[in-house]
Parts: sequence; C-alpha cells; structure tokens
Amino acid sequence: MPASQSLLSLCISCLANYTSKYHTDIKTLPPNIKDNLLKIMSNHGTVTDTNISQMLHSGLQKLDLQDCKVSDSALKQLSNCRQLKEIVLNCRKENCFNISSEGIKAMALACPYLCEIALWRCCRVSDEGILALAHNCRLLRILTISGCSAITDASLLALGQNCSFLNSINFSVTQVTDEGVIGLVTGVCSQSLKEIDMARCVCLTDEAVEAVVTCCPNIRILLFHGCPLVTDRARESLEQLIRQNKLAQLTWTEY
Repeated sequence: MPASQSLLSLCISCLANYTSKYHTDIKTLPPNIKDNLLKIMSNHGTVTDTNISQMLHSGLQKLDLQDCKVSDSALKQLSNCRQLKEIVLNCRKENCFNISSEGIKAMALACPYLCEIALWRCCRVSDEGILALAHNCRLLRILTISGCSAITDASLLALGQNCSFLNSINFSVTQVTDEGVIGLVTGVCSQSLKEIDMARCVCLTDEAVEAVVTCCPNIRILLFHGCPLVTDRARESLEQLIRQNKLAQLTWTEY
C-alpha cells in the first residue's frame, strides 16, 4: 500500500507539470485526486484563471491561491463549489490588483458556507465586496482584509450586524475609524471576537481600543501598534485585562 501511494503521488506531481496537455482528462478525475493536484499546483503558483476549472468540484472545501496569479474570472468559476469553507487569495508580500469586489461578490453568492477568508493587500476590494460577504456568508469566523486600502467603516458595520460567529478579524493598514470599530464590537459578534488586529490604522483613537475592551469580554489578542492617535489613555483601559492575565498577545506604540 505505501508503494502504491508513492506511485500515485509521483503521478499527480508529474500531471501537475503537464495540465495543459490533459485538460479533458483532468475534469474526469475523482475529487480526492483533484484536491491533491490543486494543492501541488497552488504551492507552485501555477493555478490560473484558465486551468482552475479543471480541478474544481462540488465537494471542494479549501482553496489556497495566495501564490497564484488569478483574477475575478477564477472566483466566478466557483459557482459549483457550494461547500467551500476556506480561501486565501493573496500572499502578504505584494499588493494584489487582480481581485476586485466583483469577484468577491460572485464568490459570496456561490459559497455561503465560507468561514475563513484571507484577502491580504487586495487593493481593489472595497466595501461592496465585504458587504456581500457579511450578508451571504453568515458563518464567517476568520477574516483578513489587511492592506485593503479601499475598505471603510461600512465593512465593519456590516460585519458587526450580520456575522455572529466572527472570531478573528484583521483590518490593519486600512482607513477605518472609531465609528467602524465601535459598530463591529457592539454588534452580534461582540461575544465571539477573540482576536483583533487593527495595527497601523492611522485614523483610530483611544475610543476604538476602549470599545474593544468594554464590549469584547473574550478578547485574547489585540494589536494596535502604529496608530499615532492612540495615547496612554487606551493603554490604561487595558490594565485590568493585563492584571487578570486575559490577554495572550498585546501590542501598541508609544508616541
């Protein structure tokens, strides 16, 4: 059995290098083979708008495209992937301009069970896309929109109103203000939120930090370094949580 598994892995690895030659054949492969093939190609960064359709199937649950140059076109091909739960659409290394709110909206409508979404530095994703996720993916638990420069308070307000299971959110390096943070942490996810990364959000003040401390009793990770408008007042509001040893990770910057 181990030998046959090794042979299978070898065959899949070989196929990953010649997908363009076996377009029709790949479509007929069983889901488990497609998953392995997709994983190898994702790691190599060779999944594209053109070949992704060969490997998609109705039972797909996880899709990591962080190193692949895909666009909205690829996301629109997820219409048959209703069971998809996790997706990563960009790495942290550089800005992504291929993915926009149009693609995110299509994905949100097709994949209602999404619970983990990473949109690192997707600069063309605006509130329109995040609102679609908030309204259609109510099971959302982990969301990363760090570096999505078009995101505003409207996104956080929508998440606060609709996503009661939200456990971790990273909206660092965005232009959100206190209003958005307050709307998020006073919403339906106030009890479930455990991790918030709002580092380098230059518009935030002490009020945002105090709102998190007051409204999120289960917060364990809170990052707000690089926020120049936050003062010692915010740090003082955290002293009780620090004394009670409730925080596993905390960062801030003194100016």
